[in-house]
Amino acid sequence: MLLGYGGDGSTGNGNHPPSRSLKDVLLLALDTATPAVTVALHDGTRVLAESRQVDARRHGELLLPAVDRVLAEAGQKLDAVSDIVVGVGPGPYTGLRVGLVTAATFGAVLGVPVHGLCTLDGLAHASGLTGPFVVATDARRKEVYWARYADARTRLTDPAVDRPADLADQMAGVPAVGAGAVLYDTVFTGVRREAPEHQSAGALADLAALKLAAGEELLPPQPLYLRRPDAQVPANYKVVTPR
Repeated sequence: MLLGYGGDGSTGNGNHPPSRSLKDVLLLALDTATPAVTVALHDGTRVLAESRQVDARRHGELLLPAVDRVLAEAGQKLDAVSDIVVGVGPGPYTGLRVGLVTAATFGAVLGVPVHGLCTLDGLAHASGLTGPFVVATDARRKEVYWARYADARTRLTDPAVDRPADLADQMAGVPAVGAGAVLYDTVFTGVRREAPEHQSAGALADLAALKLAAGEELLPPQPLYLRRPDAQVPANYKVVTPR
């Protein structure tokens, strides 16, 4: 258990968290910020079990069965989990909320900390690249969520959302990973197709374990949307119910 930590991964005293022994840790990681509904269990050293299904329309339907499946495969019970790790995006509004609400619920029920990680960081970690590159996921609306990295562990820029055409000059020939890079490969001309295209909760959990062991501060489990939700109240909407 991560003693003295709040659900946002902070110590509450303004200091960086201390390094942590992961001897008795069991991380449950999940991410629904991309079309991949992915869950993993990690013991602080390695991934014990992982599930990944790519279906952008069934996040809510697929997530809890995936948690059950991963726990069963690892021979563990939910009450053995010591920490929750969740991808905070960037990602589309509805899918992203499924993972965050589920993580918050598990954290509250189990009384364990919930740690956030940037979804793009999970993809970067899974790539294993040792030099500069970019991660791009499909943001729909003919846009991508993206960020630059110095290596698989070091993000150089804040996540952003842009039209691929607006990035053409700076992305030409730069190594790139992720479904957004694959989708717009005329812009991301350095696509590394051997790298994972979709998010892996196993990679997310492994990255979280490394950060916790090193005493690095993780993100609060709050959504990173970068733009307004697709569903909005019409500009000329009139209330027709009685007052």
